[in-house]
Amino acid sequence: MSESLSTNLLNLSQAGLGEFFSSLGEPGFRARQVFKWIHQAGADRFDVMTNVSKALRARLGEIAEIRAPEVVMEQPSSDGTRKWLLRLEDGQCIEMVFIPESGRGTLCVSSQVGCALDCTFCSTARQGFNRNLSLSEIVGQLWLAERLLSPDRQRRVVSNVVMMGMGEPLLNFSNVVEAMRIMLDDNAYGLSKRRLTLSTSGVVPALDRLGEEVDVSLAISLHAPNNPLRDKLVPINRKYPIEMLMAACQRFLERKAQRDRVTIEYVMLDGVNDTPAHARELIALLRDLPSKVNLIPFNSFPGARYRCSSRNRINRFRDMLYASGINTITRKTRGEDIDAACGQLAGQVNDRSRRVMHFRRLEDNLAS
Repeated sequence: MSESLSTNLLNLSQAGLGEFFSSLGEPGFRARQVFKWIHQAGADRFDVMTNVSKALRARLGEIAEIRAPEVVMEQPSSDGTRKWLLRLEDGQCIEMVFIPESGRGTLCVSSQVGCALDCTFCSTARQGFNRNLSLSEIVGQLWLAERLLSPDRQRRVVSNVVMMGMGEPLLNFSNVVEAMRIMLDDNAYGLSKRRLTLSTSGVVPALDRLGEEVDVSLAISLHAPNNPLRDKLVPINRKYPIEMLMAACQRFLERKAQRDRVTIEYVMLDGVNDTPAHARELIALLRDLPSKVNLIPFNSFPGARYRCSSRNRINRFRDMLYASGINTITRKTRGEDIDAACGQLAGQVNDRSRRVMHFRRLEDNLAS
């Protein structure tokens, strides 16, 4: 059978697998069996699925496949971070990053080929935008990382997943939410909702929908404490200004079953957003929002217009926030020697058209 007619089972949720097997005249429990084989055991072949009948395994081999993105290149960092360049079916490339730490391992997952937003301090934004990733291309990154990091599947290496790679996750809403549901599913990866984090620049309507659809941790790519500055650094702020974003964060927290906080991401740009006045504005902005702040030293890239704040400035900014009662840390830069640090992911993107057109089309899809 031709490859074009083969169904990629990584592109199906458990419910989707149920419909697939129902179309084959198979009982519903087959979906759970195969779902577990794919996501818990990391199977990429049907002949290893020992609790599935031989006839069905042969049939699946004819009409289905388990296919994740292809590894083109792996780059290890001196600090243990690993970055992979992954090729998609259409030849586009994305990047994913694994960051090992004491007691945990974090996988940074991409959601789009490029990014439709135009944050001025981000290397991904300079690449333009091509398309959203499919479900198989998103959850396939975790599936692939588990196989690469623990080939014998004797231990779970990835304990945390952050949707902080290439792209704005909330502009690929349906596929990102379904991928996160699979990551949380006990029949799949069984991640804790506190160990699965989505980072957004502030697509407010989608953020409200997110709170209704799935319970995960939230990070806000803020980077400025006032609208005029954020308009320049994070242009989506012109449509959804800070006041709207903070109100959406409050609504998100109100929907959560357990007490939680929003993580505020704030990249430190020398002479741009790192003064004591900026710190005081940020303190006032976050006064009523349960939050913690991650200060991110700016990671440079070719053609960048900014410099990283000095260590003294970062420390002073951190100390002011901390003294006000805001839990604040300075994020340790990881993988900088392989361009795997925050804001440095680039991949290989065929920029298809003007960003504004894509952003509007993606918003229209969210509204439908």
